[in-house]
Amino acid sequence: MNPMDTLIWLVNFPASHGYAMVFIAGFSILGLFAMSVSGAAPGGSLRTIREREGLLRPEERPRGQIRQRIARIVFRILAFVMLGSLVLGILSLTGVPVTRAYIYDNGRPTTATMDGDWVTFTTADGVEYTLESNFFTPAVYPDRDTYMPSGAPVVVRYLPSHPQAFVIDSAQTPR
Repeated sequence: MNPMDTLIWLVNFPASHGYAMVFIAGFSILGLFAMSVSGAAPGGSLRTIREREGLLRPEERPRGQIRQRIARIVFRILAFVMLGSLVLGILSLTGVPVTRAYIYDNGRPTTATMDGDWVTFTTADGVEYTLESNFFTPAVYPDRDTYMPSGAPVVVRYLPSHPQAFVIDSAQTPR
């Protein structure tokens, strides 16, 4: 298994669902970054004021706020993952082939059929996949604007180790 194929497969999800990813990531980033700031713990600002004025007894002082620190780190990591997904979604919506060029160059070709936005193909292992190629971020490369009629046979290129990462080969599509 090629590690680059795995990376492309992971990046392909937000790229192939660009429209949804822009909204999901856009709104979740706000909450994740808000949860990752140091004052996000409940009662944190009151505790800071009480410490500053010397109103906390020694047994009330916070000791080892490891759980809060770990939670902030996790929220911060998730926020940056969502930020990356937002960027990938925007690039994909504007027509940039974020992962499609790699899949096209390194993918294994096979024939497929289209039924609306759904592409059905069988891999060399004999496993049949039915995957979405949606309207906003179609999985078509090199010519993204090629018309693909429903029910017509098409050529699909997929990564052998991750068949969910695929592109419809517009260069071999009957016109």
